[in-house]
Amino acid sequence: MGYMAGYQISEDMRARLDNDYTYHAPNDSQIERYQSIRDSAKAFAELIVCSCPPSRELSLALASLEASVMQANAAIARHE
Repeated sequence: MGYMAGYQISEDMRARLDNDYTYHAPNDSQIERYQSIRDSAKAFAELIVCSCPPSRELSLALASLEASVMQANAAIARHE
């Protein structure tokens, strides 16, 4: 695919992109850990909601927690 930028994709970056943008079917052990991470994050989200007034910052805190869950699950999916 031709791009106008002057940079080339290294072999290491190609491997990363191939891994990052490929579906990784979970195995039984991973499914259990995904659920554990989500359950723990939900409990923390409930603590945050019960401790903080409705605000932009509350929304950002919840969005950051959601992103953390997604990144943790991606670490499991992509690197095992």
